[in-house]
Amino acid sequence: MRVTPDAAHPDGSTDAGAATAEKRKGSFLREVAIIVVSALVLSWVIKSFFVQAFFIPSSSMEDTLVEGDRILVSKMVPGVFDVHRGDVVVFKDPGTWLAGTPQPQRNAFQQGVTDVLTFVGLLPQDSGEHLVKRVIGVEGDHVTCCDSEGRVSVNGQSIDEPYIKPGSAPSLLEFDQTVPEGFLWVMGDNRAHSSDSRYNAGSPGGGFVPVDNVVGTAFVKVWPFDHLGWLRNPGETFEDVPAP
Repeated sequence: MRVTPDAAHPDGSTDAGAATAEKRKGSFLREVAIIVVSALVLSWVIKSFFVQAFFIPSSSMEDTLVEGDRILVSKMVPGVFDVHRGDVVVFKDPGTWLAGTPQPQRNAFQQGVTDVLTFVGLLPQDSGEHLVKRVIGVEGDHVTCCDSEGRVSVNGQSIDEPYIKPGSAPSLLEFDQTVPEGFLWVMGDNRAHSSDSRYNAGSPGGGFVPVDNVVGTAFVKVWPFDHLGWLRNPGETFEDVPAP
C-alpha cells in the first residue's frame, strides 16, 4: 500500500505534527484546569469542615493577638471537641456587638473577588460578622468580678490570668452572672479595650454567646512570620475552678 507523505509547511512542520502539538497543548490545559479546580475544591472542603483563616482587625485581644495578625481556627470545636475555659474562640456576632464598627470600603468588583476567594478559603475571613475573644465561663459557671484583689472569679475560685495585656486590670466593671445552658461568657485579653460579654448585657443573649455561634478555636498565628506561634489553652489558670 502506498503511503502519502504528510504535507510540509513552510516552517518544516507537518499536518500530523501540528495536530500532535495541538493535542498535547489541549491535554496540558486540561491537566492545569483539573489541578486548579481540585485545589479550589480541597481548599473549600478544608475551610468548611476543618480549618479556616481569620484576620484580626482590632486591639481587643492584645498582647495575645494584635491588629493585622492572621490566625487559623479549628472548626472541630464545637462538635468533635468541646469548648473549654481559656480557649480563644471566633464566633458570629450574637446581635449588635459589632454595631458601628467601620467596614472595609470596596467597589462591587473588589467585593465580589474578595467574597469568592474568602468562600474557597484563599483569603482570611475579615471582621464583617465575627469576633474573637477568650472563654472565661461555660454553661452553668458563676462568673463574678471583682474579689478583694481585683480578680475575676469562676464558681467561687479567683483566677490569675497571665494572658491579660500588661497594665490592664482584670475588669474595671463589676459583674455577677451565671452562664445559661448552651452559652459562653467571653472577655478580651485587652480588658480596657474590649467590647465583650461585660458590655453587651443589652444585646440579644444578654452578653452571653451561644455555643452554636462559635466557628472554632484559634490554635496558631501564621502571619506575620515574626508573630508565628501556637495559641495554647492556659489550663493551669482554670485547673482549680470547681464544677458549677
